Amino acid sequence: MTSVHEGFISQHLNRRLSRPLSRLLALTPITPNQVSVAAFLVALGAMGLFIIGENLWAGLAAQVSSIIDGADGDLARLKSMTSPFGGFFDAVLDRYADAAILGGLAYWAFAFETGTPVELVAALGLLAVVGSLIISYTRARAEATLGFTFEGLANSLASRDLRLFLVMIGAMLGQALITLAILAVLTNAVVAWRIVLTARRDLSPDR
Repeated sequence: MTSVHEGFISQHLNRRLSRPLSRLLALTPITPNQVSVAAFLVALGAMGLFIIGENLWAGLAAQVSSIIDGADGDLARLKSMTSPFGGFFDAVLDRYADAAILGGLAYWAFAFETGTPVELVAALGLLAVVGSLIISYTRARAEATLGFTFEGLANSLASRDLRLFLVMIGAMLGQALITLAILAVLTNAVVAWRIVLTARRDLSPDR
């Protein structure tokens, strides 16, 4: 499901494709949850393509998954099928999809980038996956615990749409290890920033 938390890539690129897709799907019996599943399956396809060394197609599949994932929320609104479960279901599948895509990228870095140490790939891959998962967790937890919504760069700098766009670019350039390093640093740095912002808000005398 899309939300107020969508980032720059989603607003200015993905939505140009996902909105027409949503309007087309609204004419069919397809449900928003089925679209969420389709986005997840495309993400699994991206992982499989990375594993067999098809990095160009894998990067493209990761971006297509991101675009399809933007269609379920619009479709739910067009069909008056919005529900708390739909948002929950989509969020869970997104986390699995992120892990699958980054896991595939890490495998490709080890198997197809000559001379890449397995320890380095494992470390960067783990940090990228964990950072991507905690990005979403920090947002949800801050909202649930403090009613605090991250804004500006604290919200968009490591958003899912940007992460998957970087995966596509890195895959197409043949730079898996560098892409993992960028994602590992970016996501965990934003998590640390969000912790500071949340602490400041919680300790503010105005609260």
